[in-house]
Amino acid sequence: MIQILTDIFLFNPEKPLIFTRLFFWGFYLVVLLIYSGIYRQRAARNAFLFAASLFFYWKTSGLFFMILVFSTVSDYYLGNLIHRAKKLGWKKFGVIMSVFVNLFLLSYFKYAYLFVDTLNTLFNIDMEVVNHMALWSNQIAGSHFQVSAILLPVGISFYTFQTISYTVDIYRGKVDPVRHILDFGFYVSFFPQLVAGPIVRASEFIPQLYKRYSLSMQEFGFALFLILKGLFKKMFIGDYIALNFVDRVFANPSGFSGFENLTALFGYSLQVYVDFSGYTDIAIGVALLLGFRLPKNFNSPYKATSVGNFWKRWHISLSSWLKDYLYIPLGGNRRGRIMTDVNLMITMLLGGLWHGASWQFMVWGGLNGLGLVVYKLWKRVSPYEKSKHWAVRFWKIFNTFVFITFTRIWFRSESMEKANQLIHQVLHEFNVGIIPEVVWSYRLVFGVMVLGYFTHWVPERWKLDLLNAFIRTPLWAKVLITVLAIFVIYQSWSADLQPFIYFQF
Repeated sequence: MIQILTDIFLFNPEKPLIFTRLFFWGFYLVVLLIYSGIYRQRAARNAFLFAASLFFYWKTSGLFFMILVFSTVSDYYLGNLIHRAKKLGWKKFGVIMSVFVNLFLLSYFKYAYLFVDTLNTLFNIDMEVVNHMALWSNQIAGSHFQVSAILLPVGISFYTFQTISYTVDIYRGKVDPVRHILDFGFYVSFFPQLVAGPIVRASEFIPQLYKRYSLSMQEFGFALFLILKGLFKKMFIGDYIALNFVDRVFANPSGFSGFENLTALFGYSLQVYVDFSGYTDIAIGVALLLGFRLPKNFNSPYKATSVGNFWKRWHISLSSWLKDYLYIPLGGNRRGRIMTDVNLMITMLLGGLWHGASWQFMVWGGLNGLGLVVYKLWKRVSPYEKSKHWAVRFWKIFNTFVFITFTRIWFRSESMEKANQLIHQVLHEFNVGIIPEVVWSYRLVFGVMVLGYFTHWVPERWKLDLLNAFIRTPLWAKVLITVLAIFVIYQSWSADLQPFIYFQF
């Protein structure tokens, strides 16, 4: 019994609380059971979901939930200061403090190593990273935390951007502050989207805090369909090709032929999509069953006809956040063509840095920025830009997809050295003669990849027909389909459970 209680309530870094673990669905079932008795009482509902979300984050990140609480408290009171201040100077002070505190926390936990390594390289010094929070805890409370390592709290990139949007939108007059700190805590920490998005704007979510619960049978079917689709994409497709092919190649590019490196690269493009969009599908479905609507985060991104169109379809909540809170404040397209291109490059470089503290992410962001700039120039002179012919559309989609996949070399590679190894193998060690043997050896992996890309590229009306057919089925049929789908999905479950890719960001 002690061991069971320990497993339930204590944080275990080897078993984080993620959507693909059966423990999560037990947790969610308990939440639904309690929620069913209090959902009509708004204050109790919000307070309970805030507590459940803190428990979820505790089971996911341990003591890092204190950082989440600190961010919640500071931005709640700064938001009130901005709203109530009569003088513009105090409003500016409040929003500057919010941005500073949030970015300081993000920078400390995420970029300390990059900052120190860069200084050591530039000035030939030997600085070391010190975890001051662990050091202070050891000195004050006699704890024994390691002071030479700074771990990254799960989801900090997401909830810091979310709280920044809250205070900035109050400053801009787009939203009023929430009425109670527990309501704000619920907004910041809502567990379905807490650790990997989508990034929810205050103006989109806060009004829902004060609405009555509602869920139609059509929405119930939609939520259930999204959850099943997300699990299928993540576990049946993404985890399978990662464990059995993609991860092996990227771990040692020189040990595989150029053909294997190239197919692993396209395999990763599929994996990162089904992994992240699968998480989002589950998050939207889980939230909807609780009566809350999260924004769409993906719109068939590999059907994009340009890099700009891709970023309107991929991680939509981040792309729109960077546009509204970075690109437009920099000047957007209001200062001429050259400054527009400069602003695009700055936005994409910082977007790359948001994903990780390494030069690979800077290269990835820079390449995407360059793709945006080049396409803006090309579409002014292209004789095919306005053509609606299917061949032109196919060619645009193909080129965009290949370019986006090419940039993923740096997004996925563990170091610049391994990125260079992959490029070298593709260019100089392609080894055409072994292609039939490779295809046969990895026939199941390639079959799953074909299935994944096929389901992505099929016409949208096919997907809508399938969704509507599921929604129209009677409840008993939904239950039967759900049981069968879960059985099939978990048949592909590996003992080496894969965390969601975007947890690292």
